[in-house]
Amino acid sequence: MSTDPAPPGVPADGPDLGAVDALARDLAAARFTVSAIEALWDRGARSDATHPGSALRRGHRVPALRALEHAASDEQGLATLVRCFVLGMPVASDALASALPALDLDGAERLGLVAVDGEVASPRVDLRPYAFGDTGGEVEWWIASDLGELATGGALPEEYVLGVGGASLTLSGLLLPQHVEATLDLGTGCGIQAMHAARFSDRVVATDVSERALRFARLNLALNRIERVELRLGSLFEPVSGEHFDRIVSNPPFVITPRRDGVPVYEYRDGGMVGDGLVEAVLRGTAQHLRPGGVAQLLGNWEYRRTADGLADGLERVTGWLAEVGLEYWVVERERQDPGEYAETWIRDGGTRPGTPGFEAMYSAWLDDFAARGVESVGFGYLLLRRPAANATPRLARAERLHGSLGEGSGGLASHLADCLAAMDRISGLDDVGLRAVRIAVAPDVTEERHHWPGAEQPAVILLHQGGGFARTVDAGTGLAALVGAADGELPGGVLSDAIAQLLEVDPTELWEELGPAVRELVAGGLLRPVG
Repeated sequence: MSTDPAPPGVPADGPDLGAVDALARDLAAARFTVSAIEALWDRGARSDATHPGSALRRGHRVPALRALEHAASDEQGLATLVRCFVLGMPVASDALASALPALDLDGAERLGLVAVDGEVASPRVDLRPYAFGDTGGEVEWWIASDLGELATGGALPEEYVLGVGGASLTLSGLLLPQHVEATLDLGTGCGIQAMHAARFSDRVVATDVSERALRFARLNLALNRIERVELRLGSLFEPVSGEHFDRIVSNPPFVITPRRDGVPVYEYRDGGMVGDGLVEAVLRGTAQHLRPGGVAQLLGNWEYRRTADGLADGLERVTGWLAEVGLEYWVVERERQDPGEYAETWIRDGGTRPGTPGFEAMYSAWLDDFAARGVESVGFGYLLLRRPAANATPRLARAERLHGSLGEGSGGLASHLADCLAAMDRISGLDDVGLRAVRIAVAPDVTEERHHWPGAEQPAVILLHQGGGFARTVDAGTGLAALVGAADGELPGGVLSDAIAQLLEVDPTELWEELGPAVRELVAGGLLRPVG
């Protein structure tokens, strides 16, 4: 496959806005939307045993091609656009011209969307609808990026620009919904995080080391009529030297890749540093560019290293960096992989297939690289950071491992994080006397599960389950379960604890010494909420 780094035909100073407007009108007229495409897939699933959408996620497009055969006469334009830009296959030039009447083939070539050779038009970009919902409402955009492995049939070029991937969806789902004046999107790629940030910011500065990525970002911003975003070329924080922001968001190129000949370094995911040095650099830079009270939300990897003194815990390494630069933090590790699993994940992500000589050579290089630093495993997770207000002592210092599935809360993880952060702020400065005075209510998504030994009157185990957020499960004793069950927001926690102590015939001071820390933890996790 060619690794020609030439970006799509979008000038460095911006795309032809007339052509972009024509493209938007054509896409809307063809109903090039997530729901319309899913309807095509559902119709195909009724005709075949395999669902086309599921097959595409596994890297197979035959069921999708079969589904397009069932497109109605008024869906032929949509079917052509899907075949060309979603499945990445050549289409008949006259069919594409019919699907893009306002833009026409010449306009499509000027925007760098296709290459036309006589009767055949071949895609040069991946272009697809993207729908989501947040506290601002339901939205649908069109996102352009480089053609993926499914379309090219081989390993990706190092300058590849990723579209909306799994990490992008993860980060966008975490972004706090509060409005701010200025946001920095560090390493914007195709521009997706900057687009999300613009919904809650007066202005956004988006940076990337790749001019190719910035050209895609310009196209996507123009195509979706999103303003207030300024794009700047440069590495990490260099383009914003001396500037400060209320919000920093980043899906940085954190993947840990060997610095060896024969191992590709992908701009969209590899930061060019040894080990997790890129994450450390981003965290330290973040501290220098947040305004007091400002918040950063990032994704990252961190290494667990075996040393002469034992295991250097990955989370402890990260929180050590943050403590050094004086940032408050809430770090959540969502997954942990051994070196082999990590290598397999990212070699395959680059389009190199297992069983090939290239895969085995890269696998060996990855394992050698990890062994040289004594890496036992690699953690992946979310980081919510905050710069304390002027002259304030950092209070938020929370790091936890929450592996497993997320909950199904209707407000989404972003709202859950915002609620938990506000709740932690509410109680973090309170001593035990102050905490006892706070009225508390159990969150509406909390359920209780009890297990009894056969014939026993009292439960042996009482579990509290969180339906949303991080789907936490808490092993609660009798006293804590009773407090949570009675927490309806009417009475302070101290009053509830004393009443339970009387019922259980135990010392109230001793019970509160047990329940006080548990209440703090349940508030931090979102299972209990301060009221008033």
